[in-house]
Amino acid sequence: MIKLPPELDKFWPNRGYYGTLRHNSRAVYQRYMGWYDGNPSDLNNLPPEMAAKKYVEYMGGEAAILRRAKADFDKGDYRWTAEALKHVVFANPNSKAGKDLLADSLEQLGYQAESGPWRSVYLMCAYELRNGVPKAGGTDVASPDTIKAMPPEMLFDYLSVRLNGPKAAGKKIALNLDFTDLKKQYGLAVENAVLNYGKPLPQADAKITMSKATLDAIQLKETTIENAIAKGDMKVEGRREALGEFLGLLDSFPFWFNIVTP
Repeated sequence: MIKLPPELDKFWPNRGYYGTLRHNSRAVYQRYMGWYDGNPSDLNNLPPEMAAKKYVEYMGGEAAILRRAKADFDKGDYRWTAEALKHVVFANPNSKAGKDLLADSLEQLGYQAESGPWRSVYLMCAYELRNGVPKAGGTDVASPDTIKAMPPEMLFDYLSVRLNGPKAAGKKIALNLDFTDLKKQYGLAVENAVLNYGKPLPQADAKITMSKATLDAIQLKETTIENAIAKGDMKVEGRREALGEFLGLLDSFPFWFNIVTP
């Protein structure tokens, strides 16, 4: 375990109230050395759900793990009970006893955490185990104001992240966009399940003339391609359906998602 020298560790601003030495030292290592820790057993691990079922089998079954985990929990060994019980939950997501004891373990770790973010994560995941993924709406990081403020290059980068690779496999779509309000032209190309952008393409399925505000409104579902064309906000030369095909390959990301349950 990495530790600061005592004289630095006791210096108030060096305490782990936000970042932690354990957390951030890993980030430094990963930045310069990569994720690989040198142990070849970690090169191609089984996915969590497959590994969990094997762990449970090797450890004598769910009932045996729960019995031992409860004994360790009663001793205050919360880190180990959380480590062991995550396999129970991923092997059997319907194990209420496993989820409850894992939630209790994470809650205790949260109470003990000096780091604010660590405490929040522990307690939020304890909530998920007891109540499921929250149903309430969350703050959309890609809010309409954010989308509208993005310059085209940043917007295209964002759209490339949203592109559903499996859905885009085998498709080739080439679009030239002429933004009348910005006096700028771009070429978008979907090929090999990725989106690239740059200068206008010599051969495109369609050339689309519109303002950036119109494109923003379409992808935010404030209007449709048909309505934009009918109102004169968009002009399409070439294959009209190409833009709709492209937008149909984009995913929308939910704010809430599973973390400690499969």
